Amino acid sequence: MSELSAANREKLMSDLRVVIADAEEVLRVTADQASAGASELRVRMQERLQQAKGRLLDLQETAVARARAAGHAADDYVHDHPWRAIGAAAGFGLIVGLLIGRR
Repeated sequence: MSELSAANREKLMSDLRVVIADAEEVLRVTADQASAGASELRVRMQERLQQAKGRLLDLQETAVARARAAGHAADDYVHDHPWRAIGAAAGFGLIVGLLIGRR
C-alpha cells in the first residue's frame, strides 16, 4: 500500500463521515414533515445511512488490521535482520542528508 493510496483512503473515510453526519442532520431537520413521500424517503435514507456506517466501520477495521500486520512484519524483519535494518536506515539518512544539503 503506497502512502498516496493510504492518504486517499483516509480522505475518503473522512468525507464519508461528513456526508453521513450531514444526511443525519437533514433527517433530523425534516422529521416534522408529515407527507407520505417524505416519510418513506426518510426511512430509506436511514437504512442506507446505517449500511454506509457499517461499511465504513468494516473499511476502518480492515485498514487498521492491515496496518498492524505491516507493523508486525516490519518488527519481525528488524528483529531477524538487525544489521540490514541499521544499514538501510543509515543509507536512507545519508540520501536524505545529501538532498537537504543541496538546497
